[in-house]
Amino acid sequence: MALVYKICPRGLWREAEALGRFTGAPVDRADGFIHFSTADQVAETAARHFSGQADLLLVAVEAEDLGGALRFEPSRGGALFPHLYGDLSLSAVRSVADLPLGADGRHVFPAEIPPSEIPQA
Repeated sequence: MALVYKICPRGLWREAEALGRFTGAPVDRADGFIHFSTADQVAETAARHFSGQADLLLVAVEAEDLGGALRFEPSRGGALFPHLYGDLSLSAVRSVADLPLGADGRHVFPAEIPPSEIPQA
């Protein structure tokens, strides 16, 4: 099983739970797909796009459950990032965890993200 990760503001995720699916954040809807990161990419995504933001959640999704709607496409520095073309069915979600800010201002990732995969500044 390979997981991909979505960093999401808590309020937006609560809306998705009420709706029964996640239709994306404003940036996702503007780009035409839902942005995800692999375990190797998610800490850098947090640092670049969510720096200093509190009240975030880390949503882990089973990539295989997304089928052909999930495509790995070049992005930052040519790295292949997972993009979901369509809504995220909540049935593909494996876990939702708090993504708090640490004392150093960086996000503290849950144990499901091995520390060796989190880049150190």
